[in-house]
Amino acid sequence: MDPLAYISDHARRAGRKKRAIAGRHHAATCFVSLFLMWFALVVVGVDDAVAQTVRSQATASPPNYPLRVSTNRRYLIDSSGVPFLVIGDAPQTLINKLSLPEAKSYMENRRAYGINALWINLLCNAAEGCHDDATTFDGIAPFATANDLSTPNPAYFQRAEDVVRIAASQGMVVVLDPIETIGWLAALRSNGVAKAFAYGQFLGSRFGSLPNLIWLHGNDFGTWRDQTDDALVQAVARGIRSKDTVHLHTVELLRNASLDDKSWAPLIDLDAAYTYLPTYAQVLTEYNRPNFKPVFLLEASYEFEHLPRADGGSPANLRRQGYWAILSGAAGQVYGSAVTWRLEPGWQTKLDSPGATDLMYMRRLFAARRWYDLVPDQSHSVLTAGYGSLSFHIGTTADYLGTSWEPVIRTFDFLKRKTGFGSIDTNGYAPAAATADGSLVIAYLPSVRTVTIDMSKLAGPTLASWYDPTKGNYVAVNGSPVAGHGEMRFTPPGKNSVGDGDWVLVLESATAP
Repeated sequence: MDPLAYISDHARRAGRKKRAIAGRHHAATCFVSLFLMWFALVVVGVDDAVAQTVRSQATASPPNYPLRVSTNRRYLIDSSGVPFLVIGDAPQTLINKLSLPEAKSYMENRRAYGINALWINLLCNAAEGCHDDATTFDGIAPFATANDLSTPNPAYFQRAEDVVRIAASQGMVVVLDPIETIGWLAALRSNGVAKAFAYGQFLGSRFGSLPNLIWLHGNDFGTWRDQTDDALVQAVARGIRSKDTVHLHTVELLRNASLDDKSWAPLIDLDAAYTYLPTYAQVLTEYNRPNFKPVFLLEASYEFEHLPRADGGSPANLRRQGYWAILSGAAGQVYGSAVTWRLEPGWQTKLDSPGATDLMYMRRLFAARRWYDLVPDQSHSVLTAGYGSLSFHIGTTADYLGTSWEPVIRTFDFLKRKTGFGSIDTNGYAPAAATADGSLVIAYLPSVRTVTIDMSKLAGPTLASWYDPTKGNYVAVNGSPVAGHGEMRFTPPGKNSVGDGDWVLVLESATAP
């Protein structure tokens, strides 16, 4: 039997027993729980225990789509009420560039990495690396009259439906952009609001019966402050909603979060964060909104890419982006690659990349635990020292400057290039999050340092371990399980498997219900 599964089951039964019988039996239960955790760590070996847990997850049932928002509005759940952690990829040009067999092969590869969401653009032209006339690789045009939204070509939209159905067979949700705004805003302007709304109605009717969809509007939507442009994109969303009342919606604004445009609030269910700065700053801002919606990291630096205003998608930066986001309250993140979002020749050789591997390890860590109950430690009452106060404030200041009006953004970009102020790769903030019942604390350290944890915030004796985000294995903390009172200092065991300094501290109560 899987030792960790046994431990979890034993702990649940122990919790029920504790409430029903005398204190002496509770003490015995604690002792047995501690022994079993020691057994999993030392005798069986943490790596083997985790490997067995991961294997059992791989055979678990796929999500029951469509998705919806949890009752506390912090994350997504499937139709059975099971929490859904968004672990996404962004093959945005897939409908236009891949055959259906190629699309299936791509998705099978991504599924092996634990990816459960794919950002795909329904339409694609030269601005996104597709054909000038927006046809597929084999010549299927989206409209009978080029760029006329009122003349949809059934063959093209059948191809798109087939792609969504293949994703469903792989257990994936498609985050589908109906008319992305990098290449298609000009077409929206020439068509006008009425045609945009009618196009949305067509899509709502055409795709509304497919369960595995999330509608994504925008895409580097930089003119959202222009009411005319905003109205055009919103008209498509309104048209879809008039025919499809089931699926969730979100919007990507250029280097902003969805709710920065308040006029989108009635139209969307998810708040998409988009930043090239330390991701915790924007995610926490969205998490703390009075009228919040579930926030997820839709876009940040991509692997194999180094844009002028970004710090580059090195594996270390990708790990920081992801852990910063989830431990700051995000309901997941979408990974991206400069090679695979455009699916340029040779993309097959770049699928099995360090970024995808590290994403898989991150998913394994959180998916095996109550990630959906984690609350960001914003007051630093759990991780009390070593979290990097200066780095935290630099990140939040950079986020404020980087989403201001354009002259301020240009000045900030110049400062960042010259000094590194506000960059990802120089920011050492260590976020932590904890469950309200004190049964779980997770902290991410971007570099080796000693941190202090207030152990009184945890529920009793605690199993403490370091998780290597580059290998997916655990290293037990000396003396673990440790007492659940007072302050305790923790230091990572040197460099991780690739020679970087980032580690994840995992603290789990031995008597968690």
